[in-house]
Amino acid sequence: MIAILGTGKMGEALLSGLLRAGFRPGDVLVTARRAERAEALREQYGVRAVSNAEAAKSADTIILAVKPQDMGSLLAEIAAHLPADRLVISAAAGITTSFVESRLGADVPVVRVMSNTPVLVDEAMSVISAGAHASEEHLKHAEDLLTPVGKVLRIPESQQDAATALSGSGPAYFFYLVEAMVDAGILLGMPRAAALDMVTQSIVGAAIMLRDSGEHPVILREAVTSPGGTTIAAIAELERHSVRAAFLAAIEAARDRSRQLAGG
Repeated sequence: MIAILGTGKMGEALLSGLLRAGFRPGDVLVTARRAERAEALREQYGVRAVSNAEAAKSADTIILAVKPQDMGSLLAEIAAHLPADRLVISAAAGITTSFVESRLGADVPVVRVMSNTPVLVDEAMSVISAGAHASEEHLKHAEDLLTPVGKVLRIPESQQDAATALSGSGPAYFFYLVEAMVDAGILLGMPRAAALDMVTQSIVGAAIMLRDSGEHPVILREAVTSPGGTTIAAIAELERHSVRAAFLAAIEAARDRSRQLAGG
C-alpha cells in the first residue's frame, strides 16, 4: 500500500504516474487539505482518500508531497501513527532527510526525492538520496516506484538543492524559452499557432538528438552554426545580452531558494 500525503499538483502527477505504471487504485491512498479536493481525486482516479493519520498507519510506503512550509506540521501530525519500519519518501523542495527523521522520532528510513512535472508524460527526471537509516533496499524501492514515469538518478543529498534548481525547476526554463521564441516568431510575422508548432518540434527534436547521440551540446550546436550564417548571428546577440550568464545566475538563485525553504 502506498500513500501520497498532500496530493497537490506534484502529488497528483505522481499518483497518475503510479496508476499508469500498473498500480491498482485500491493500493493507493491519498490525503488532501480540502474535502472537495479529496473527493475530486477519489472520483477521477478511484483511489481512497483518508486522513493523514490513517494513511501513516495503513501504508507501507509514505510519499510526503506537501509544500515545504507545511512539512513540519504534517510530520508532527503523523509521527505518533507511523510504524518505524515504514519507508518515507520526501518530495518537498529543500526539506532534508534529517529534518524528516528528527520529527518522526524513530529510526525511520527516509529517501529524499526531487522529481519534475514531466512525470505527467512519463518523462520525469527524478533524483533520489538516502537518509541515515535508508538501505539499498529502500533506495531500490524508490527507484522502482519512479522508473516507470521517467529517469531516476542517485545523488548525494548535498547535491539535492542544485538538482532542485536544475531539473526540478528545469521545465519552467524551457517553457519560458519557448514563450520567448514564439513571441519572436510573431514579431517576424508568423501566426502564433505555426510559431508554436515550429518551436516545440525544434526543441523536442533537439532534446532527442542530445539524449540519443551521446554528443556534447557544444558539438551539436556547432553543427548548426555555419561561418557567417544566421545561427552565429543569433548566438552572438545572445552572448551580447549575457544570456548564458543570466541562466547561471538564475539557476544559482533557485538553488539558494531551495536552501532557504529548508529553514522554513
